[in-house]
This record gives sequence, structure tokens and C-alpha cells, in this order.
Amino acid sequence: MNSLTNTVLTELYSKANSKNAEGMKRYGITSTKKVLGVSAKPLFAMAKRLGKNTDLAIELWKTGVYEARILSTLIADPNKIKKSTMNAWIKDFDNWAVCDCACMHCFRDTPYAHELAVTWVKRKQEFVRRAGFSMIATLCVHDKKMNDKVFIKYLPLVKKYAADERQYVKKAVNWALRQIGKRSLYCNPYAVKAAKEIKKMNSPSAKWIASDALRELQSPAVKKRLKTWAKRSKK
Repeated sequence: MNSLTNTVLTELYSKANSKNAEGMKRYGITSTKKVLGVSAKPLFAMAKRLGKNTDLAIELWKTGVYEARILSTLIADPNKIKKSTMNAWIKDFDNWAVCDCACMHCFRDTPYAHELAVTWVKRKQEFVRRAGFSMIATLCVHDKKMNDKVFIKYLPLVKKYAADERQYVKKAVNWALRQIGKRSLYCNPYAVKAAKEIKKMNSPSAKWIASDALRELQSPAVKKRLKTWAKRSKK
């Protein structure tokens, strides 16, 4: 472990808050190793100060400390992190926060984002599958250049895994379905159709995913927003 890694860890431990750590457990933020109870604001501030540093991110990840891993996802450079590193990290995912933070702040901007999303949703491990659907959801929002038809092609995967009853998978499947439906006026009817098909499945998870998604995707607010975006894009 190099001196910079030690310095960062020392700072993280200096910000430790046992009360926060206990509170985080109620939200499913647990770790097989160590949770210090450092809140998000100082972590983002540290990440901004440190800048992109993939080597440091890899060293911090190895510590297993929850906050160190969150920081890793914030400072890893999407243009430099290797596919092999991403595949190694997902095997360590043991809570939704690290999983989603990695997908939202690093993985989605890598050249492998779409490829790995499809690969990961097919894996059995709960947080690996969640990572795949989290990637789809975040790419729907942030990958503005990708053709909408690419996201429509993700709907069969949404339908296939809608019956996965595991809490963190079903929430991510729901998230992906809703984001596909909110991406554009073009995507919305495809997502609504998929949701109606999912609702007919003999699965409590599928029925919840579909009902929740339809409530949002068919709402007047979403329809109005999509029509407004469509008009603006034509100008």
C-alpha cells in the first residue's frame, strides 16, 4: 500500500462516525469488512480534491472499507479503467450503494458499458445482476448519443428477469424498465407494452415491477414531459 493510499485511509478513519454506520445498516448499506459511517458529502469533496486516479482507486478498493470503495468509484477514470478491473470489482459488490455508485459514476462512461450490462444481467449473483440493470438504467439517462432502438432491445432482458424475487434485483429491473420508458416518446410505448406483459406473469416480483412502472410511465406528467422533449429536439 503506497503512501497516498495510507493518507486517504487515515483521512477516512478520521471522519468515522459509529452512529452513522449503525444508521446506514437500516438502509441495507452493510459490508463484509468495514463501514466507517462517513456520509456522502465529504466523500464527494475528497473525490473532487483527489481528481481522477485509477491506480489509487484500485488500491483503495483492495482495502475492503466501504467508504474507500465508494471513493474508488468516484475517482477511477472511465477512460483508463480496464474491463478486467470492472469484472473483478463486481464480484466484490455486497451492497446496493457501492454497486449503484460504481455504475453511475464510472462504469457507464467506459467503452464497455453496454457490452457489460448485457453480460452482467445474465449472471446469477444478486449484486452482479443488479449492476447490469443499474447500468441499463443509468445509460438510459446519460448516453444521449445512443440510438433509442438499443434500449428497446433491453426489454426482453427486463421481462426475462422480472420474476427474480430478490429485493435488490427486482428494484433494479423496475428502475431499468422505468428509465427506458422515460427516455423518449419513442421508447415509452414499448416499455408500457413490456410492463403490461410482465404484469401477467405469475410472480409477485413481476407484478410489483409492472404495476409500479405503469403508474409512472402512463402518468400525465411523464407523457407531457416526453412530448415537450420531442418538440424541443425537432427545433
